[in-house]
Amino acid sequence: MTKSIRSLALSSLSALALVAGGTASAQTAAPAQPTFSVGPKFQQTTGEAIYHALCQACHMPNGEGAKGAGTYPALAGNARLTTADYPLYVVMHGQKGMPSFGKMLSDAQVVEVVGYVRTHFGNHYTEPVSEAAAGKLRQ
Repeated sequence: MTKSIRSLALSSLSALALVAGGTASAQTAAPAQPTFSVGPKFQQTTGEAIYHALCQACHMPNGEGAKGAGTYPALAGNARLTTADYPLYVVMHGQKGMPSFGKMLSDAQVVEVVGYVRTHFGNHYTEPVSEAAAGKLRQ
């Protein structure tokens, strides 16, 4: 084997070792990833964080909704958000294609995300949402 072929072969083996989980002094550790959930419970606590983790994949980042494989209603300018009971119930129990998040979110988390949606995306429904109301709808 010539020296250049041997060098190329060794370089290739080194690259394969790194891909297979080997280490090299030049390799740096990957940055820590944020915790999505621990067990069956979501860890986000602010309405915005919960929306970005759970809701925006279907309802879109700006709450405009989408149509495609399914129909995901717009949350932006949605008159059904006028009273808090409707979105509280839907987040906890699901509706049509939307899954139930009641077992994965605490009452406080449900209140946070509903409050966020009701005051963002062009919505101005500022009536406070209470954990007591969420608790009553959970049953």
